Amino acid sequence: MARIALGVEYDGSRYRGWQAQQSGIRSVQVAVEAALSKVANEPVSVVCAGRTDAGVHARGQVIHFDTSAERTPRSWVHGANANLPDDISILWAQPVSEEFHARFSARARSYQYLIYNSPVRPALFREQLTWNFRPLDVARMQAGAQHLLGTHDFSSFRGIQCQAKSPVRTLHRLEVQRRGDMVVIEANANAFLMHMVRNIAGVLMAVGSGKQEPEWVAQVLAACDRTQGGVTAPPYGLYMMAVEYEPQLLVVPQLPSPLFERL
Repeated sequence: MARIALGVEYDGSRYRGWQAQQSGIRSVQVAVEAALSKVANEPVSVVCAGRTDAGVHARGQVIHFDTSAERTPRSWVHGANANLPDDISILWAQPVSEEFHARFSARARSYQYLIYNSPVRPALFREQLTWNFRPLDVARMQAGAQHLLGTHDFSSFRGIQCQAKSPVRTLHRLEVQRRGDMVVIEANANAFLMHMVRNIAGVLMAVGSGKQEPEWVAQVLAACDRTQGGVTAPPYGLYMMAVEYEPQLLVVPQLPSPLFERL
């Protein structure tokens, strides 16, 4: 048996999330497994680095699977893509050791949250970003974000249905930038809780719009109470961007900049 790692990009707009669910419900996992099974000519079951929710997108999802089929990396990529819908794409494939595990071997994950900050709603890319018509002060948002850096109990930013055993996570980086009408939140952590990035985005937008002061973010964090955290931001603007591993296990290929940054 060989273990293969792959990078996956997808538009989550038409899916109920990554994870396979009951029959008839569209999920990214089901589509990927069906495509890979055709290439392998045998059933394939995949493991992902992190589950994404309904409507959430991925630029750098990492998965692995075990197979007795002998195929080249090029065959896995192009064969799977020939059998996938247009909104899912395999970006790369690599053989890895049995020690590699897409989820448990990951040492960090990165997400982006895209906010179109304009008084007029967009007609294009409306399912690939979140619209906020209130002017957002990026400096205030960045000041608030600093309170979340480091290792904390993120219960206030945890989805109610989150099944993680511990709410403690280490947030390595949280930056807010303005790029024209786009406000981009970039987050990197050892791992994320359910809805954690969307809840952070909701809190920071409240600060950026002037509804709350930057110091309020620290109060929300200290409360360890989800009801104190405000509104969960919509899923449309959230992207799983990258997963990091120890180099001896997997070096993820460098990809070109996302299409939305080149428009």
